[in-house]
Amino acid sequence: MGGGIVEESFCYEEETQLTVLKTSHFFEGDGFTVYDSNGQIVFRVDSYGPEAGNLDELVLMNATGKCLLTVRRKRPSLHHRWEGFLGERMDGQKPIFSVRRSSIIGRASVTAEVYGSPVEEYQIEGSYSHRCCTFYSISASNGSREAGAEIKRKVAASANVMLGKDVFCLCLKPGFDGAFAMGLILVLDQINGDDDYDGSEIVDDNGGMIESTVDDS
Repeated sequence: MGGGIVEESFCYEEETQLTVLKTSHFFEGDGFTVYDSNGQIVFRVDSYGPEAGNLDELVLMNATGKCLLTVRRKRPSLHHRWEGFLGERMDGQKPIFSVRRSSIIGRASVTAEVYGSPVEEYQIEGSYSHRCCTFYSISASNGSREAGAEIKRKVAASANVMLGKDVFCLCLKPGFDGAFAMGLILVLDQINGDDDYDGSEIVDDNGGMIESTVDDS
């Protein structure tokens, strides 16, 4: 697992399901709010506003407003490159990871690299647009893979009705950094919402692939 890439306190000892609420982009202050099973806020993203579609920087905060991670779009870039910085980004600060989209005929993929070594690979298979994908940790030593997190549609238990795509679940296996997972979700959300995005799903021949290479330190 990735354990502590952004914040070790969000690497839960037990399997954990968070509810992610993505608010409308039509009003200032919109963004994401993430809740635990008790309805308590875990993460907040309040950076969205009237110009949400053109944002170059997003800030992931905890429940009290402490900045955990800043993801920033690097311009100019031909590959929709984003960089992640611990805490609130400062001038001259070095990123801890970068994310870029690469496309070939019939498929688009996203690659993320956390700087340092040893290197561990992550793949996300499925479709973020449909809120149905799984994060896999790929062992650098033998190539084995293990599911670490999953994004899926949320079902209202009382009515057994599937909710809209603006409410979804982030399911974390023990030891997977929830803050890092949310950072990647912010980037995926921006990539899928780019005005110049061609509409292609982030998929492979079997339904989708997003590749990530990260440092386990």
